[in-house]
Amino acid sequence: MQTLLNNRYQVIDTLGGGGFGETFLAEDTQMPSRRRCVIKQLKPIQNNPQVYQLVQERFQREAAILEDLGGATDQIPALYAYFQSEGQFYVVQELIQGQTLTAKMQQQGRFSESAVKEILVNLLPVLEYIHSKRIIHRDIKPDNIILRDRDRKPVLIDFGAVRETMGTVFNSQGNPTSSIVIGTPGYMPSEQAMGRPVFSSDLYSLGMTAIYLLTGKQPQELETDPRTGEIIWSHYALNVSPTLAGVIDKAIAYHPRDRFATAREMLQALQIGANTFPPTQPYNPPPVASTPPTIPVSPGVSYQQQTIPVSPGGSYQPTNPQPTHNGQKGVLIASLIAGGLIVGAAIIGFAIANNKQPQIAQSPQPSNESATIRNQPQETATPNTTIPSPTPSVQVSPITPTSVERPSPEQAIQNYFAIINQGQFPTSWNLLAPSYQNNRKLHPNGYLSYIDWWGNRVQSVYVSQVNLVQANENAATLNTNLEYTMKTGKTVPAKVTFLLLWDAENSRWVVGDTR
Repeated sequence: MQTLLNNRYQVIDTLGGGGFGETFLAEDTQMPSRRRCVIKQLKPIQNNPQVYQLVQERFQREAAILEDLGGATDQIPALYAYFQSEGQFYVVQELIQGQTLTAKMQQQGRFSESAVKEILVNLLPVLEYIHSKRIIHRDIKPDNIILRDRDRKPVLIDFGAVRETMGTVFNSQGNPTSSIVIGTPGYMPSEQAMGRPVFSSDLYSLGMTAIYLLTGKQPQELETDPRTGEIIWSHYALNVSPTLAGVIDKAIAYHPRDRFATAREMLQALQIGANTFPPTQPYNPPPVASTPPTIPVSPGVSYQQQTIPVSPGGSYQPTNPQPTHNGQKGVLIASLIAGGLIVGAAIIGFAIANNKQPQIAQSPQPSNESATIRNQPQETATPNTTIPSPTPSVQVSPITPTSVERPSPEQAIQNYFAIINQGQFPTSWNLLAPSYQNNRKLHPNGYLSYIDWWGNRVQSVYVSQVNLVQANENAATLNTNLEYTMKTGKTVPAKVTFLLLWDAENSRWVVGDTR
């Protein structure tokens, strides 16, 4: 091919084409090195002088934006030049030597988790910068990400704004508008398909790209939950860690409000090993009714516990178990939720006392010396000591037990921690009441905080003691002694009081509160 564009650029090959024009590989004949470059030829979709004038103005503006972006980061191709010729528009950009993610997938097959995470970690700062300029890429997909040969960094190509400019028309009111939607079906979210992209639309597209790399499945091959609209993909990538799977799930949430708000937030979630909200099972709280007689049970022996700091990633320094100010005590209580739901299981059945006359026993007041368990137990080299569990005395009020078959509250605690120890965090998360899930003091980042603790810091939890304090048809209070085995190898004791609520709709106990 001997075409010479703008009396300067020698076209070598055609790289692609479409409704907006063509893309060429060319050489710059006015450079001593005859530097190779990529030239994109664009043509307006309407042959109208008024439209052409408007497109020309917008094209110059978009070219200036491309120049600015490419000059700020080497992960966006540099803009060398732009020009017009015979009613068509051209941009001349840096040639990136490498393979698109699509080509790489076809060559090597599915990507490893570490490779996908590396791509995300390298691209998210680029998106953060682009969005800070109030620009939305709008066409992130495997074809538009090139792994550069020289350093294996991902480079983002083919912004949608210039193509949208070429689609400018006048609507019925005589106002300029775009007649096209920029994006690729499957990789763009619903709001973008309706012509209303937001910054998190790019994060959605990046999440769908990650799924393609991990599973080898195009978006059209994946199922969608008919109730929520969420993409179902994880069963195609069973070896993916809860951390990465959760980040992707949040990025591709159907509604923008459920996604990461910014690229920076998504990057932080990856770097701290956080996860995202799994679908939550419906929960119906028990109806408000007169409280039936309680079944009082004298608790086992209490012991002094440490207070654990709640902020993720902080150093675990023991704190003095004195009352704190400015709401800190509430934060400690809150942290139990993210950190109290962990362990697998031992139940202590309660023995019935031989008293002839039933007595109503009151729950003892908490000792002033006992501190509140926080979200994460104190990670100190505490020796692994098991608290002896004396047989508690039980005094049962003469009430008729309910005829409804249900697991005991003690069994519910056992099951909850067994699920956590098996790494089934979405399931254990769904065993929390919504009010507990949404308590931002306990879960500052919701499921992100929960999975960061259980999935990345705690190896296992041992329930050394469970004592039923009181129970009725709708609620139960239990004291538990737990031992956390951290992934550092250290063992940390903790004492947690659980409030369980009966979820009649799903016939299960759920955690309503902890302290």
